[in-house]
Amino acid sequence: MGLFTREQARLELDGLRPVLDELVVVRADVVELSAALTEGGSPTTLGGLPEWKAAEARLNELMTEVQQSGVELKGIAPLLLDFPADLDGVPVLLCWLEGEGELAWYHRADLGFAGRRRLP
Repeated sequence: MGLFTREQARLELDGLRPVLDELVVVRADVVELSAALTEGGSPTTLGGLPEWKAAEARLNELMTEVQQSGVELKGIAPLLLDFPADLDGVPVLLCWLEGEGELAWYHRADLGFAGRRRLP
């Protein structure tokens, strides 16, 4: 897919918020159901094996929806999104981490999360 401008990335993030919010809920359901299904696991009101399978399928659908937007889903717990971009002629990834209110960080593509900096 192509590169995002800062504004395009911010608009895409805003458009993805409902998907990301649902992803967080479904992610928690999958973990709770999975724990309940292990031997000696505590029962859950969420259900059993059929509900776990359905939650796993929905989680995969949501992750696919994010990726089809051109955004790179780098992590699911916590959610970590990268938007391929160009900053002053340098390939970068505009970076959003679950819990952040806005898209305000970037890192060079070759440095990864450890090279994260605030957008100028």
